[in-house]
Amino acid sequence: MRGRRTKESIPLVARRRQHRRRAEALRHRMAGEGSKAKAAAGSGNLHSKTLLKSQPLYQYILESTVFPREPDCLRELRLATASHPMAGMAASPDEVQLFGLLLEMLGARNTIEVGVFTGYSLLATALALPDDGKIVAIDVTRESYDRVGSPVIDKAGVAHKIDFRVGLALPVLDQMVAEEGNRGAFDFAFVDADKVNFLNYHERLLKLVRVGGLIAYDNTLWSGSVVATPDEPLAAATREFNAAIAADRRVHVCQLAIADGLTLCRRVA
Repeated sequence: MRGRRTKESIPLVARRRQHRRRAEALRHRMAGEGSKAKAAAGSGNLHSKTLLKSQPLYQYILESTVFPREPDCLRELRLATASHPMAGMAASPDEVQLFGLLLEMLGARNTIEVGVFTGYSLLATALALPDDGKIVAIDVTRESYDRVGSPVIDKAGVAHKIDFRVGLALPVLDQMVAEEGNRGAFDFAFVDADKVNFLNYHERLLKLVRVGGLIAYDNTLWSGSVVATPDEPLAAATREFNAAIAADRRVHVCQLAIADGLTLCRRVA
């Protein structure tokens, strides 16, 4: 999801080229370290999306801890997403498992998701919410969601929890902020979107997520490019975001080396 453009607003060919460039840059940077797993992290493989040096170790984590506890519907959508040409845009399976645990710990009822793609992480969120829970899902298009995710979500019986709003993220969030009843009404937000607007999303989400709630930002280590290719525009935008969040006293922050970087912000003011 992009304030100016979401994941799906960029033409498919351009998105594929962007992912290939990122993967190639990382391969060149990390070849001297002999780290095949890190190079694979940018390849677009949903089941290789990790910063761990050992790909077999990551597979062990998935097979020993993640997949055995995975609901059938989530597995179905994960496999369907993995066959998508841009599967690397989806959250990783261990990341999705973490969200489910966090949502249960928060007792979450109302959440926001900025950037939907096939709806893989959206389904995980819906499964973790109570039957009367609600998710405001924002993206500029429903194409991949309708084609890949919606049939699985309907079958899982959780579609009634999802309020899908088609449009650019910033105007949608601004409209939500303008409605007084939305302020501080959300327990959790997940942003898997354009890095250049992360700080813009952050300011709006701080008005919507309650004190004690969580905001999760994906791709905040950008598959290692924040150090491998720090001057590349997206890497530079990500570094700027990371520095700003670290200095933001309105949140407590934890950056995790899961998927290609996940930053958790707990609102404290």
